[in-house]
Amino acid sequence: MLKGKTVRALVLTGHGINCEMEMARGFALSGAQPTIAHLNDVMAGDVDLHDHHILALPGGFSFGDHLGSGKALANRIRYSAWWDDLQRFIADGKYVWGVCNGFQTLVKLGLLPGNGSVGTVQVSLTGNDSGRFEDRWVNLGVSPASACVYTRGLTSLYLPARHGEGKLVAPAGLISRLILDGQVPVQYVDGTGAPTEKFPANPNGSPQGIAAPCDRTGRIFGMMPHPEACLDFTNHPHWTRLKSDLKRAGQPVPTFGQGLPLFDNVVRHAALAFDARAPRPALAGRTT
Repeated sequence: MLKGKTVRALVLTGHGINCEMEMARGFALSGAQPTIAHLNDVMAGDVDLHDHHILALPGGFSFGDHLGSGKALANRIRYSAWWDDLQRFIADGKYVWGVCNGFQTLVKLGLLPGNGSVGTVQVSLTGNDSGRFEDRWVNLGVSPASACVYTRGLTSLYLPARHGEGKLVAPAGLISRLILDGQVPVQYVDGTGAPTEKFPANPNGSPQGIAAPCDRTGRIFGMMPHPEACLDFTNHPHWTRLKSDLKRAGQPVPTFGQGLPLFDNVVRHAALAFDARAPRPALAGRTT
């Protein structure tokens, strides 16, 4: 049904989600056709999940996070007929991306890390070690060995993190297995580039600096930092200084920010996987 179409991304909104506009813009900049739809309309069948290649669960505060971050939204999905649709969507080889609150929801749905039976919750996310909401930019190391399609070709990222419950908790053996199996594509790193659990380089205390895991296929991906909040070069907190440094060095000043290549990657992979119309060329050399 989707063969030959432009890559289409469904971006959920409603019930406290509040980063849908930025997520949709990221997909649009990457050549995809984004649709922002309220969860109620999607679950009612007014918007067809299967008419899309990518499903995005943006950040925000779904249901006020009163029952734990992402838990209420996960239950709303899990105990509905739409849960079967979502499982079929995944079985069809499509892509699911959760950011911050969306990542929390994927964890509570049992879709990440996805190493057990479908819907089995294996890990959780709990309060930051600092005991408070953290809003800060973080350095991230990207593993070249990961199966994650979103991070292909990337080596490092500098993105904002803003959350109160971002610490991944899981049995030690599972954490080690995820790293060995390439299911930890992104980690918080210190000034030397090494994964860290120390604050403030790691804003929540996640073990082994885990900032973003993926499932074994690399198609289901969740991350706490916000790539959609760094789509433009001027989103960088030190962009004026960087601009001056680049000009003095005789180098071009980029247009886009470090969050955009993740959108580029998933859109490009979806285009190849489903013989959809190819998006515009990747932004190699145009981000910093």
